[in-house]
Amino acid sequence: MDARVEPARDGAGYNTMLLFVGLGNPGARYAANRHNIGFMVVEAIAKRHNIGPFRKRFQGVSAEGPIGSVRALLLLPGTFMNESGRAVAEAAHFYKLGLDSITVFHDEIELTPGKVRVKIGGGIAGHNGLRSITAHVGNDYRRVRIGVGHPGVKDLVHPHVLSDFAKVERPWVEALCDIISDNAELLAKGQDASFQNKVHLSMSAKGFFDDKESDEPRAAGPKAPKDNPRET
Repeated sequence: MDARVEPARDGAGYNTMLLFVGLGNPGARYAANRHNIGFMVVEAIAKRHNIGPFRKRFQGVSAEGPIGSVRALLLLPGTFMNESGRAVAEAAHFYKLGLDSITVFHDEIELTPGKVRVKIGGGIAGHNGLRSITAHVGNDYRRVRIGVGHPGVKDLVHPHVLSDFAKVERPWVEALCDIISDNAELLAKGQDASFQNKVHLSMSAKGFFDDKESDEPRAAGPKAPKDNPRET
């Protein structure tokens, strides 16, 4: 089902609500998985901007509040990853939001650990959460791609993303969640390039990127090969 609708706008033509979606699987069993980095980031945004508490709604849990001058609905689908689109579609329909109002935070094995890239539309690279969202609402929503690295072997992708971050990775994961939440207002204002740049510079300033290989965070495990298709 393709549910493209016009975004809700105020009298001046500006979006009156943004939808920030964190992808992951619900439950304590999955909470620290690489696949749940989207949940972690959106929870950090809620904490940083005093949005909450989360309550059961839209086939998941959600909280509504301001990110700077922009009102946002934060959503963590409770449908499990493969059915994330059901929750996103329900929230988007309720608020009559178009794709330009939706931002999805998700893990990305095609990026080295700690690297963040923002894009609108494009391929889903085998990510089942994105596949479900695209099937329910269309493809041209904004994605904040958060690198978790590739295990190096296609057959290990599934256990890699459904495993917890290693102890040595936790410092950069926590720092990245904080940095993204600190700069979330740039995303809310549509300043994607500035957001992406500030995240990179802040991670570098904290010493998580090597000077010679600025895309690779220290203590993040072996370097992820480039150009590996996602198979989950």
